[in-house]
Amino acid sequence: MANNKEAQVACKLTSPELRIRKETTIASLRHQILDKKELTNGYAYKFYGTNDVLDVLNEFIKTERLCCSFFIFTISASGDKSEAWLSLTGPKGAKEFMTNELGL
Repeated sequence: MANNKEAQVACKLTSPELRIRKETTIASLRHQILDKKELTNGYAYKFYGTNDVLDVLNEFIKTERLCCSFFIFTISASGDKSEAWLSLTGPKGAKEFMTNELGL
């Protein structure tokens, strides 16, 4: 069973599509990260809590679900707009995928 779960941790994009995504969307998101916390099954990333950043995070989630359906996304935002957190978690192998493939 463990191998089956590990096999599910793969991007559905072709290599050229993934390369473009890394150079655009993911690179933009990476530059906005203020802090990173390691979780048991993924990472949590801190961002400024502005509405614009929340829009970017929502768009990231909407597109990422199309290619990496194994992720579980969680957004939390402070009411005073000082910070927002995006948690990316998933099955065994997801954490390594975030680091190795997405560079997050």
